[in-house]
Amino acid sequence: MLIIVRMQLNALETFLAIAQSGSFHAAARRLNITQTAVSARIRALETSLGTSLFERGPGGTRLSAAGRHLKPYAEQMLRSWEVVQSDLSGAMRGRVSLRLGSQLSIWDELLVDVAVWLEREEGKVPFVLNYDHALNMAEAVQQHLLDVAIVSDLPSGTRLGTADLPPESLTLVSHRAVDLRKDNLPLFINLEFGTEYDAQLEQVLPVRSQQHIVLGNALMGLRYLLKRGGMGYFPDNMIAPFLASGQLHKVTGAKPISISCKALFQQDNPNMVHVQEVLTGLRELRGAS
Repeated sequence: MLIIVRMQLNALETFLAIAQSGSFHAAARRLNITQTAVSARIRALETSLGTSLFERGPGGTRLSAAGRHLKPYAEQMLRSWEVVQSDLSGAMRGRVSLRLGSQLSIWDELLVDVAVWLEREEGKVPFVLNYDHALNMAEAVQQHLLDVAIVSDLPSGTRLGTADLPPESLTLVSHRAVDLRKDNLPLFINLEFGTEYDAQLEQVLPVRSQQHIVLGNALMGLRYLLKRGGMGYFPDNMIAPFLASGQLHKVTGAKPISISCKALFQQDNPNMVHVQEVLTGLRELRGAS
């Protein structure tokens, strides 16, 4: 099985595009993605490296000292990746390569689990697992960049095939015992879980808890909560061991939030037999969770 993590490669490509063009806007045009996606990729890269890569000024965007240090390494990594792609395309010629992605970070582990499941059931199969959550998953499936995408939000009027999976249940937890109705509330860690989550959150969280930090990755958010303290909505399977150990507490008076989970695919995909196998694996794994 071949698992390729594309998020870092996309981030490095975006980093070099900004360095060459001198602005986030120009890089977005060059890469044919939104400026929001460019910013998200750079923010994730800077977070993983623990440093700022660009300085903004009247003359535009330029590399920081850390950015200048990273640039030759980024160029070398992308060149190395081109060599790997070339070698693998020859080695894997004639074999199916499945490309899977997820809209939300809470399903990153599910991508890995279904890859392992399919390998166990069908033998060695090359995979591309996409962890770039700034990517529009419906467009990626429509443009044949992905074979299957796990999403919560369905685009209106889509002609893509859809498979309903069990929804994701989220529970509001805190580092200490809290009653939502009367206690002073800790910092709220707001995660980017889509429009369905946002609509339900407005009905649950009182105005007095508007002090919050926004994070795009659920595992990062959970680690932040455990290290710093606070409260946030997280998937039940992710927080179960921390509730059992007493490290986290369910917030009294807070309703759970449910997020839809669906798989998108092209109904005329030439690899439809393998897509159906992936859907079978997703149903089995989600049903067992």
